[in-house]
Amino acid sequence: MAENDWLAGQFETERTRLQAVAFRMLGSPSDADDAVQEAWLRLSRTDASGIANLGGWLTTVVARVCLDMLRSRKSRREAPLDDDITGAELQGHAPGGDPEHEALMADSVGLAMLVVLETLSPAERVAFVLHDMFDLPFEEIAPIVGREPAAARQLASRARRRVRGAGKDEDADVSGQRRVVEAFLTASREGDFTALLALLDPDVVLHADATAVESARAAAAAGAPPFNREIRGAHAVATAFAGRAQAARLALVGGTVGAVFAPGGNPRAAFRFTVAEGRITAMEVIAQPDNLVSLAVSIIAE
Repeated sequence: MAENDWLAGQFETERTRLQAVAFRMLGSPSDADDAVQEAWLRLSRTDASGIANLGGWLTTVVARVCLDMLRSRKSRREAPLDDDITGAELQGHAPGGDPEHEALMADSVGLAMLVVLETLSPAERVAFVLHDMFDLPFEEIAPIVGREPAAARQLASRARRRVRGAGKDEDADVSGQRRVVEAFLTASREGDFTALLALLDPDVVLHADATAVESARAAAAAGAPPFNREIRGAHAVATAFAGRAQAARLALVGGTVGAVFAPGGNPRAAFRFTVAEGRITAMEVIAQPDNLVSLAVSIIAE
């Protein structure tokens, strides 16, 4: 029992750093927690007396778990659904272990960075995060991604070029979309029809999946506005959303800034927006459970 207590204590000293590593790889606080928990389960089933460097061993396990999760995520969808990073956050000193910090974690890493990371292959993402964000040598990264050290170096190099190539234009795009989506959610909550019309392109089109429509029909019985699979035009979309987004939260959805309805932290519906020239030109409502899982939604602090 004393040995197990000691091992648990050692793991807790590593938890914050491991959560930071996993979050930067996965872009989802809940997925990061799952990866770290899996590392603990593997450690609890291992003879720790043979582990010379516990921190390094745990980092390797978390990285491999994250790589498997990223590959599984890619296999479930054909296309990837992937504010600047502060120095402390970049080095892995992110708050962890407390669910109250999950939204702060999502926001602190930087929306533009998360969007770019989602465009990388799983191996590129793991190599880049481990080397450029956490200073692991390529000799240690190589066996994790199943490559020689030189090949692991190339993975990180390709990822670095893509991240740098996004530059300030990517930051501006993400920040601009966030402002529009935040304004839309505020106008929707307040029932400000005029503000909603100003944020919507005259020819905006909204698409909703069957699950979203069914849920909306149930809400309509309680007096909510009607909802259809397709709604066209600013007036119709504004009518559907006026006073409706009371529980919606700003989130990273499918690689862009969107919103999510997640009572108790469990996503029930996600909202994706296409923004052009400061107006919303298209919206998509996803409520089908399998599709929600594939989006890897991350709530953003508002």
